[in-house]
Amino acid sequence: DVDKAVKAARKAFERGSPWRTMDASERGRLLNKLADLVERDRLILATMEAINGGKLFSTAYLMDLGACTKTLRYCAGWADKIHGRTVPMDGNFFTFTRHEPIGVCGQIIPWNFPLVMFIWKIAPALCCGNTVVVKPAEQTPLTALYMGSLIKE
Repeated sequence: DVDKAVKAARKAFERGSPWRTMDASERGRLLNKLADLVERDRLILATMEAINGGKLFSTAYLMDLGACTKTLRYCAGWADKIHGRTVPMDGNFFTFTRHEPIGVCGQIIPWNFPLVMFIWKIAPALCCGNTVVVKPAEQTPLTALYMGSLIKE
């Protein structure tokens, strides 16, 4: 399974692929759309967190889901603001830095904050143009699976 997931993530990251050629502002728009979907399904996700890991529903609903949407929107705002800069140099030289995505990011999600950690790990990676393979804890996979369906949506 992991080999198939990494192969798919590598294919999505290939030069010329829709993901690699997507404008940074579009990545930000997609992260904001995901935040909208998380807000829309807040009740479902909080219920899953309570069933999934035994968390209090009120904590999941009020704290965890709030942290998730804030993180998604924060990273969405950064998507088109990550860029290199020109650095002054002596002589006849031109120096610059360039920020580029690194590729496939493997994200292992712990059992104790499954939804929050899922968002904390994927949002910055996607914001920067990377692709992601997520491995949720086997004890608490429900919200990661549901998030996969929201991402697909």
